[in-house]
Amino acid sequence: MQLLGIHHISILTGSAEKNFEFFTKVLGMRLVKKSVNQDDTSCYHLFYGDGKGSPGTEVTFFDIPGLGSTHEGTSSITSTSLRVKSTESLKYWGQRFEQYGVKHEGIEQRANRNTMAFEDFEGTKLILVADDDEEGVAAGEPWEGTEVPAEHAIVGLGPVLLTVARPERTERVLTEILGFRHEGSYPSLLGEGYDDVEVYATGEGGAGAEVHIQKRTDLPLEKLGRGGVHHVAFRIPDETEHAKWVDRIKETGMMNSGKVDRFYFKALYFREPNGILFELSSDTPGFDVDESVETLGENLSLPPFLEPKREEIEEKLRPLTLD
Repeated sequence: MQLLGIHHISILTGSAEKNFEFFTKVLGMRLVKKSVNQDDTSCYHLFYGDGKGSPGTEVTFFDIPGLGSTHEGTSSITSTSLRVKSTESLKYWGQRFEQYGVKHEGIEQRANRNTMAFEDFEGTKLILVADDDEEGVAAGEPWEGTEVPAEHAIVGLGPVLLTVARPERTERVLTEILGFRHEGSYPSLLGEGYDDVEVYATGEGGAGAEVHIQKRTDLPLEKLGRGGVHHVAFRIPDETEHAKWVDRIKETGMMNSGKVDRFYFKALYFREPNGILFELSSDTPGFDVDESVETLGENLSLPPFLEPKREEIEEKLRPLTLD
């Protein structure tokens, strides 16, 4: 049993409309699933990914109108990385961010990779990471339905950065329960006086299979709001193996959700000792279980148990369109 890498990242937004415009028009990602929050069907749950909706490429958003801002702190998933093919792509994105007025930094090294940090309209902390022919978990496929050239397209998820006060607790869960391995460290970009960032990897390794941990004892607990990351999900190849992971997590004695059927994948949720929400998700059956790859995201998708309420649900949702 081995996790394959990162499955998806789920973030909070206060505006599905602006979020849709930013991630599809500015970033050129594909809306691969337009669904609803299964716990509150009046709100969208949007999934953006590569050209085929491949596992390991989705960043998802729960739409919660009126939500307050995130306040920086510990016990948080501080930043999410998005993979591009090369350092040349980072240069392209620097120019594109200037064109669209997107707040961004220059090219900097993180874990021996060239990267570029930026923020969306809600302050979501995002980082482009250049693969530059690095080996490891394969990236996804470019989405052709965008003006962003295929050679510069966002093709998957990169490392997530966790900020915690007691890293040894999180590291123990990663290595002893989830099977991650310590890959090394790199200097914090916060400057002198801060601990190095520790790097952990699973599966084939590489950008799509890493968790980075930053120790901070000078911050309060994060107050999660719009632009903040709700949870990170890790990949399990299929539903049979997912059932084995459910048993493994139960055996640890940690409080957990047990198996949750999200229709597009099987899930399990638990909080590691620093309070960050982890999810274990199966690659199967996938986002094309109820619509073709060619038409992903074009219509509202509902799991079977919500289908009888479709008319009622659609009446409450605002339309998502580009100007």
